[in-house]
Amino acid sequence: MYFPFFWDPTMILIIIGLIISGLASTYVQSTYSKYSEVKSKHGYTASNVCRQILDKSHLENVRLEGIRGKLTDHYNAKDNVLRLSDSTRTSTSVAAIGVAAHEAGHALQDRDNYGPLRLRAALVPVTNFGQTAAFPILILGMFLGEGGNMMINIGIMLFSLTLLFQLVTLPVEFDASKRAIRILEEQSLLTREELPQAKKVLNAAALTYIAAAIASFLSVMRLFLIFGGRSND
Repeated sequence: MYFPFFWDPTMILIIIGLIISGLASTYVQSTYSKYSEVKSKHGYTASNVCRQILDKSHLENVRLEGIRGKLTDHYNAKDNVLRLSDSTRTSTSVAAIGVAAHEAGHALQDRDNYGPLRLRAALVPVTNFGQTAAFPILILGMFLGEGGNMMINIGIMLFSLTLLFQLVTLPVEFDASKRAIRILEEQSLLTREELPQAKKVLNAAALTYIAAAIASFLSVMRLFLIFGGRSND
């Protein structure tokens, strides 16, 4: 039997996942950098655009705040606050406006009680517990011999919660981007030529979530390959 913490042939799955994630990250960075050089003809800042989207969507109560970093933008439903990063907030680029509109899309999802968003929020504490407990339980199961099979199965199931979370995240992110592009067009916040450029930025960002889901799937598959033959050892 192979061990999940050292080198063995199944490690190739982890390497593949890392490569896919790395390529997706590189692509989103290059795409964002490209369109961050394209300034919107209207001259609106990303913060202006985000505030307008929120206000016209009857979300005046959602606060806009800044946050340090690059592409650290996020919407916090619990605190009812949308944070735009240093690279986004004051920029007038097509890329920054697309990112800000995407985050506003999450606020709209929250307003509409969008099912996948609610499910993802509910999965956060469960997934965090699974990430913390999975490997200790797997290790315990390995040292319990045949009697540890149930512990190993529990460990794999807990580890699989990360994959479930990643899968639920996909429709949440896709829908937020779809809302963003639609609103940018409806409110004429970007020109007809700029909309496809913003869409390219959001599509590139979506690839990182797809890559994360693939990497999680490969990690779960590796555990099944490692422990699937345990009863035959």
